[in-house]
This record gives sequence, structure tokens and C-alpha cells, in this order.
Amino acid sequence: MEILHVLHVFVRSLMFLLMWSKCEGRESELNHVTCGSLLKLLNTRHNVRLHSHDVKYGSGSGQQSVTGVEIADDANSYWQIRGKPNRPCQRGEAVKCGQGIRITHMKTGRNLHTHHFSSPLSNNQEVSAFGDNGEGDNLDVWAVQCDGIHWEREEDVRFKHVGTDVFLSVTGEQYGHPIRGQREVHGMSSANQNNWWRSMEGVFLQPSQMPLRHDEL
Repeated sequence: MEILHVLHVFVRSLMFLLMWSKCEGRESELNHVTCGSLLKLLNTRHNVRLHSHDVKYGSGSGQQSVTGVEIADDANSYWQIRGKPNRPCQRGEAVKCGQGIRITHMKTGRNLHTHHFSSPLSNNQEVSAFGDNGEGDNLDVWAVQCDGIHWEREEDVRFKHVGTDVFLSVTGEQYGHPIRGQREVHGMSSANQNNWWRSMEGVFLQPSQMPLRHDEL
């Protein structure tokens, strides 16, 4: 009987440890930015959120403009995190540091994009929104630069453009009409305080415990 009692205590302890480990892992998952999440990105140096709208640049590429805005509750500042065109990521999967992603504007379905055009105000590299219904080209891919294994929600990160090696940046230049007061967003060749970003408001998808289908983005 004593052996049975000891065995029973051992099994209960093992079950408790397994449950605790699962809860700890779940809590850790909730701290990550995940594939498919819809969020706002804050430039921490200039306190503006990454923003876009169906307003084209009057120079350079003529593509849809991307700016920074101080207003926190503008719906045009929501972006979805997606995998690369040839390597989609599983919905709810934590984004790894160094992983290539697409950042897709929710309202217009165009991807954060850059290319060798000069930005209109600072003469850095123009950043635009490009494509249709989430599909553009290979210049839509950005690598998440962070310190650990995964992109943490409260962590400051950089986005380095895979095709041209520039960092998504804001240096404070302001537009006039028709987007008066909005800040220029551009690509810079050097890593500095102007290219730190943090995830803010949004819907962060969690990994499904019992996936009913294979959702890829």
C-alpha cells in the first residue's frame, strides 16, 4: 500500500508539472508577435505610428504613400504580419528574429515596400505601399531584427529590407497638403535610433490548440 501511495503522489506531481509547463509556455506565446496578427507599429524615437492611405506620391515611384502619424486611433495605421511570397507562415506562429515577413496594409491590401527611388523630403530611400490584394513582388520582404529567438510584443525591433539593406526609419520631416503634419517614412542605410519600432494596438493571433485547417499567410 505504501508503494501505491508513493506512486500516486509521484503521478500527481508529474501531472502538476506538465500542466504548469503548458501554462508557462502558453503565457510565453501570448508575449510574441505572431503570423497573421493585425497591429500598429510605433516609431519610438518620433512617437508616430506607421500609416498609409490611398494617396499617391507626387514624385518618385508614384505609388501609394506611407507616412507616420501621431494619432493613435486611426484605422489606416493597421498592418497585418504575413510570411514571404514563397514561404508562407502558419497563422498564429510566433515570428522569429531574423525572419523575412511581409507587412500588409489592412485598408488597401498593399505591402510595405521600398526600392531605389529618393524619398520626397529627406532624399533617403522612398518607402511605399505596393501590390494588390496582398500580392506584390520580392521587394515587399523585411527581416525582423530583434535580440532573442522570437519577436516579443513589448520589444523594440528594426525592420531591415531584404532587397536593398535599408532600415525602415523616420527622421521627423513633415508633409504639407494633402497629408499635412504627417511624417515621412523612408529607408536608411544605417542602424540608428530613428529605426526602432514597437508593436502597439492590435489583434494578436494565438496558435490553435486543435487546428481545423492549415492556415497560411
